[in-house]
Amino acid sequence: MTPPEPAPQDARIQLSAHARALSEQSDRYAVTLESLLATLRSNRLEDRAARETAIHIAATALVQLRTDSDERRDDLLEPVVGAFARLKNDLKPLVRFGQLEVEFVEPPENGRALPGDVAQAARAIVRNAVLSFTNTAEAQRVRIHWDCDGLNLLIGIRDDGKGELRAHDDTLRPIAEHVSALGGKLEVDSTPGWGTELGITIPLDPPPTPTPLHELTNLSDREKQVLDCLREGLRNAQIAQHLDISEHTVKFHISKLLRKTGTTNRAQLISQLR
Repeated sequence: MTPPEPAPQDARIQLSAHARALSEQSDRYAVTLESLLATLRSNRLEDRAARETAIHIAATALVQLRTDSDERRDDLLEPVVGAFARLKNDLKPLVRFGQLEVEFVEPPENGRALPGDVAQAARAIVRNAVLSFTNTAEAQRVRIHWDCDGLNLLIGIRDDGKGELRAHDDTLRPIAEHVSALGGKLEVDSTPGWGTELGITIPLDPPPTPTPLHELTNLSDREKQVLDCLREGLRNAQIAQHLDISEHTVKFHISKLLRKTGTTNRAQLISQLR
């Protein structure tokens, strides 16, 4: 007997989970490669020691790739302290031999256990931030802080770079996408000459099921026009030109649509239009 085809919504959920797993895997590879490069370039190690350390990093990553099956399970819970310890272990070679000085501020031991997808996303967020700082070479020090208030995981990342980052910069796009996918919030506070602080809030419980568009009765005429443009695949600049409004106004209407539908990002909103 042929198994039934998954429902469209279930298929989208499966595709989203698959994309998240691929992103997590790619992110892990990037950290491993950056760690290898930092080790081989380090002026703190002699050639033989550098080779031995690089081999150890590669072997450890290979073993983790083969045995770390829980990374593919979103339903597992991780103690917040344990999830943070795994993050530190992921970054250990890069921190030890790279040029970036990283300070870790431990979360409280009695914090609520994290759902698997939250723990994975949190580590990915921090790794992406550290990789960005390493690649741009704008910062020399980074401070990473986790906390848990019982309802949310709170992540603080502060650097001593130029202090020119803004919330919509491409550098922060991977972080913003991770946060948005989990219904979280990203705040960026930059001070020129003093650095940038990222404040990230990720809810530990899944967001409510989005409200179907056909059930909404409180959409304005302009919001319906924006939805029609999204249905046609138009980008913000194209929507603004088509409706003779500014891009800022387009973003404002999309933000209102996200709130009204209970969706967490543009892609999820568009998926309801099909």
